[in-house]
Amino acid sequence: MPVPDARAELQIAGAWTDVTDYVVQSTGVQLSRGRSDEGRTVDPGAGTATLLSPNGLFSNRNPYSPYSGKLPRNTPIRVSVGGATPALYVPEGVAGRASTPDASALDISGDIDVRVDVAPLQWWGVGNGFELIGKYLVTGDQRSWRLIVTGEGELLFTWSPTGTSTILEHRSPRIPILRQRQAVRATLDVSNGLGGYTVTYFVAESLAGPWTQFGQTVTTSGTTSIFNSSAPLEVGDIASILFTNSERRIYAAEVRNGIGGTVVTNPDFTIQTVGGTGFADSTGKTWTVANGASISSRVSRAVHSVPTWPARWHVSGHDQRAPIQTAGILRRLGQGTKALASTLRRRVPSYTPLAYWPMEDGELATQAAPAIGLSGPLRVTGFSFAQDTTLPGASTLPAVDTDATMRGMVPPPKSATTSWALVMLYRTDNPPGAEQEWLTWRTTGTYRRWRITHSTAGSHIQAYDATGTLILNSALGVTASQFVSWQRLEFRARQNGGNVDYEVEITKVGGTGVFFSGSVAGTVGIVSQIDTRIGTVSDLRLGHLSVFTDHAASSAAYDSADHGFNGETARARILRLAAEESSTVSVSVWDGDLTRDTEAMGPQRPAALYDLLQEAADADGGILYEDPGRSALVYRTRTSLENQPVRLTLDYGKVAPPFEPTENDLTLRNIVDVQRAGGSSGTAVLNEGPLTPDKIGVYDESVVRSLYLDEQAPIHAGWRLHLASWDEARYPAVHIMLHKSPDLIPAVAALGIGDRIQITNTPSWMPPGPVDLIVQRIDDDIRSLTWDVTLTCSPAGPWTVGVVGDTDLGIVDTDGCTLTIAVDADDDTWTVTSTGTRWINSAAFPTEFPFDWEIGGEVVTVTSITGTGSSQGATVIRSVNGIVKSHAVGEPIQLAQPAYLAL
Repeated sequence: MPVPDARAELQIAGAWTDVTDYVVQSTGVQLSRGRSDEGRTVDPGAGTATLLSPNGLFSNRNPYSPYSGKLPRNTPIRVSVGGATPALYVPEGVAGRASTPDASALDISGDIDVRVDVAPLQWWGVGNGFELIGKYLVTGDQRSWRLIVTGEGELLFTWSPTGTSTILEHRSPRIPILRQRQAVRATLDVSNGLGGYTVTYFVAESLAGPWTQFGQTVTTSGTTSIFNSSAPLEVGDIASILFTNSERRIYAAEVRNGIGGTVVTNPDFTIQTVGGTGFADSTGKTWTVANGASISSRVSRAVHSVPTWPARWHVSGHDQRAPIQTAGILRRLGQGTKALASTLRRRVPSYTPLAYWPMEDGELATQAAPAIGLSGPLRVTGFSFAQDTTLPGASTLPAVDTDATMRGMVPPPKSATTSWALVMLYRTDNPPGAEQEWLTWRTTGTYRRWRITHSTAGSHIQAYDATGTLILNSALGVTASQFVSWQRLEFRARQNGGNVDYEVEITKVGGTGVFFSGSVAGTVGIVSQIDTRIGTVSDLRLGHLSVFTDHAASSAAYDSADHGFNGETARARILRLAAEESSTVSVSVWDGDLTRDTEAMGPQRPAALYDLLQEAADADGGILYEDPGRSALVYRTRTSLENQPVRLTLDYGKVAPPFEPTENDLTLRNIVDVQRAGGSSGTAVLNEGPLTPDKIGVYDESVVRSLYLDEQAPIHAGWRLHLASWDEARYPAVHIMLHKSPDLIPAVAALGIGDRIQITNTPSWMPPGPVDLIVQRIDDDIRSLTWDVTLTCSPAGPWTVGVVGDTDLGIVDTDGCTLTIAVDADDDTWTVTSTGTRWINSAAFPTEFPFDWEIGGEVVTVTSITGTGSSQGATVIRSVNGIVKSHAVGEPIQLAQPAYLAL
């Protein structure tokens, strides 16, 4: 496939195998990713291609094929193209690098500033991490410094004052991802003037900045220095250290002597010849590309799987073919309908309890099944299972009758222990007035039987010796608040010399509680049995009973999981779920405004993994889509869509037909109701403009969102109404023939779902440009001599939101303004009348001028305004957008770029 140097590869027996020559060139490869409009969830990526299959080459069951048995269902397929921005490409599993020899300018011993523009295949979850750049040689103790990304996605800057293995390490929090390709930066101030040294980390979209600090500035007492080593400077793999050989593209790097100081080397791989092995940077340093790295302009357009391998042939037996359809990871995730278990059921076993009974059994159950294998069932009487769903972190739990019992054996620990803990969740809306047995267990220690009694009148922790004699009876100052709503009861004990220290903690789920402690002489032993006869307690619900050997693990296992991570942000939930289900899916997150977090969510209830991920995306208002570079997902936060720079500027002359605006009502809504899951709702109604219900009829919708607070619902309704009632023509298809405009390939190849593009120099019969759009879907049609890309887009206008203090985005519109006196096309002095709040005047606010008005399709620049009443005079510059005409009395005036309040 010579244009545009496209390549199709199958992953056969763990290795990528080039099958480009078998692709039928006349039909080529078709790929799609994204969604058909801004109001939908993303569709699974899809593709089609036909492979020539001579002698049944691509038949998995053909014993004569070299691929027999190696083409199972969901065989990975990768389609890539050339012509993108060149970079230093380090393939997966390869210790590739570019290096330059030691030089005096590189021997920095004081302050240093290191910057790298990089696009790794994935930013975190990569083994023990991957290297970016370093002057660091273990042999001969020639260590100076290095910058890596850890397996947890943190930046780690390391240096040595002596060159030996005694090194200093300072790591950042997890790197905020602004784009898959972005720049990271670390600075070291070896003597900060306060008797210490300081490490600071930054992120930016490119080496040009602007740089945004992330994480706290790390300051340590005592000054430091960097060893002057003879090591070469290496970009990519650092030869003498062993980190994961992960795929990455490095576009450029800079090393500066001093923070923001003199550039001592700056290899820029984007301007090098593809396939080249050596070059000099602008400082005269000679760089050599080696060890499997290369200067490459190839990027992936899709990593899919082949679900089936159909076979076709002519009746003569010749012309054997395999017409395949490929699918992105969303297809597989969407077919998995099994709900993930409750957050408690998933979380508690990860802390390795000795015994754990969730009690989330079905309504016909007569005993509680263990969640771990060795403890056996919890045998109960008086339990009615699957009766209560009010605990956010659990599925249905049992209701417990008066005088109910529960008994279960606790297996002995595999190794000696001197501590243990028990946890149980409970709720009753009718607490007993007299003390009743609540939880009882047996041990092998001095105190053979422990017992907690509970009531609004008083509660006690009691313990009995081997003869059954009560030897401990300590009051617990429990109040009625430790009954209403779900409570977590924890009892912890540990050996402390000749004493047993114990703690009782009763905590309202999602809130605070009470704590008691004591110490008694004796041995702690181990827990051997749950043996409880619950007293006269009505309306009792309980569940998630567990026994731990780790004294501290009990709280950690239940924290947040008991309330279903209620209040967790959408970003945090997506990353947590991805970490918990790392064998199923990997998810990267693209961040936006680092000063604003994603939306706080309600509790995570049992649901399929993809549904939970999409629920988080819906709560925040971002886009969850397939990564074109690997079989994984990307979540683009809502703030990353707001006020973003233009990624592609496209001249109208390079847009292939058809490029036609449409005025449809497919996504139009003028009444929006948002219901908080399990809570109240908020409604927003469009009450001004041409799309109000009284003018065009009712276009309403009602959606349910997982939100933390009821107060979020009306805000979400207003934001959804803002997006769905945006009054602008839609351009559903932007068709680009890249084979005719190869100069566009780097920018188009870098486009992602949610990126902003503009089309300029539009003809006079179209609305004044530029046409400002957000990419919602990308379709590729790649053939032997052609490459067509079609972008499905939506208006970018509603994503331009107000920014306090910004000279362009921080101006607030009036409640209403009209032209008081008619103007001709050449008039530049106007009289206007405002209702409610008037315009600012230039005498009082000179620095706020100029700004733009829009009237009847014409944009004018306001240079000054006089008057402090409702009637004001304005001086304007006409025809800012190429339109100039007369305007009548009463014609409405508004800001050309009004400030819209973001979610």
